[in-house]
Amino acid sequence: MQKKIYVDGMFDPDAAAKVNASVSAVAGVTNCNANPDKSQVLVDFDEGVGGIEDAINKAIEAAGIAVLG
Repeated sequence: MQKKIYVDGMFDPDAAAKVNASVSAVAGVTNCNANPDKSQVLVDFDEGVGGIEDAINKAIEAAGIAVLG
């Protein structure tokens, strides 16, 4: 499944790299592309993994970025 997550506070490539690294470390995530120009994160993941969407949001917030939805 692919999900587009809108975020606030990801203003440069360094912040995007931190988000990519943090989200990619979540079990079940197969791809992550954080785009600071669009303030969004595209994540491909296995929706069969329980609680993965919450884990992805927490990983983004752990990188210092606010999840808007």
